[in-house]
Amino acid sequence: MKKKLISAILCGMMAATMIPVGVMADEGVTLNVTTTFAGNESNVELYQNTIKAWEDETGNKVEDASATSDETFKARVISDFETGAEPDVLFFFNGNDANPFVEAGKVVSIEDIRAEYPEYAANMKDDMIPASPADGVQYAVPFYGYWEGLYCNKTVLEAAGVEIPGADTTWEAFLEDCQKIKDAGYTPIATSLAKEPHYWFEFAIYNHDSAKTHTIVPEAVDDEAGAAWQAGLADIKDLYEKGFLSENTNTATADEVFQSFLEDKAAFYLDGSWKMGGIKEGTDNIDNFTVTYVPGNGDRKSTDIIGGLSSGWYISSKCWEDEAKRDAAVSLIESFINDETVSKFAGTATTALKNGVEIDESNLTNLEKDALAMLKDTTGITGAAQDLVTQDERAPIFDNMPQIVEGQTEIEEALEEVLEIIAENEE
Repeated sequence: MKKKLISAILCGMMAATMIPVGVMADEGVTLNVTTTFAGNESNVELYQNTIKAWEDETGNKVEDASATSDETFKARVISDFETGAEPDVLFFFNGNDANPFVEAGKVVSIEDIRAEYPEYAANMKDDMIPASPADGVQYAVPFYGYWEGLYCNKTVLEAAGVEIPGADTTWEAFLEDCQKIKDAGYTPIATSLAKEPHYWFEFAIYNHDSAKTHTIVPEAVDDEAGAAWQAGLADIKDLYEKGFLSENTNTATADEVFQSFLEDKAAFYLDGSWKMGGIKEGTDNIDNFTVTYVPGNGDRKSTDIIGGLSSGWYISSKCWEDEAKRDAAVSLIESFINDETVSKFAGTATTALKNGVEIDESNLTNLEKDALAMLKDTTGITGAAQDLVTQDERAPIFDNMPQIVEGQTEIEEALEEVLEIIAENEE
């Protein structure tokens, strides 16, 4: 089957793989590794298989502490670094979430690693490796990127007499569709505001700014960015008050509401490109699901999406100081970031590979083909605003989202608290 060249956003064609710096100790070493490849995350099995192959090849071992990427996980990682229990190798976010351990000097820069391993991440485009917002230094080698979209359950939509949202679907029309779905006895939107409020937070705000202004953090509650954040939170509150969210949204886990989506109880589920793997593994009828744009409002077109390279592989300073572990850590990361492995993990996502990713569309599911079609018609792309603030800075909103939608916490007060913490951290 002829292989098709995917556009620049999907990062072109794959070339020869890099050979990892295989390290075989006499008795092997054990690396403590923490990633987000857990739960319903896409590529969990591929991650585990890659770890196993590396262990077999090198004689080294991995003690894995991976967990689902929610606010609890992020806080745990920060706490581990603060208490000296940090992992040797970490796959984590490269934005402000990483600031605490970057500022504390707890991770090694790519430049320092290359001083001893010149070919480290040499297959990556250096100008696409994100720099830390804390000091402008590159620490995390990007693996593959992401996009976020609105997953749809076709069975539920058909039962409710609702069309799949498209490029021209407005927010007002989306709300009307949600009402029809609710009236038909289904949950319009499966989501956990208790554990994963960030997806709807992001797009709700996006609907009150634009691709050019979305990644601007408010400096005051009443400046343009502050007004957008308040309006977006008000829209989430409106969804809750209209009964469009999971009935137990303020107490449920992300896995619980996702399962309700898979079981034809809910119409929509907002998540990232990585969720395609979770859908594929969780259903026998992948054709029952598709992905589309989150309906837009104001200056944001529905075809303006959120995406980027927000995570990467770190080596902790503690690991680097142990020569045997240092070699093993570099070897492990190289086993993940070579062209061939990145291509397997990335699928339809963007990468920083110099030679890009080659995709054989004949092997894709219809869901993945729908994702490609969505990306090809994208008109704008921006990173996530939440990545510009740390976990403790956004906590007054994220941790209190149930209280905000229930009216127990005022939106303006929550935002004001966020800005106060940001100001304190800048002192």
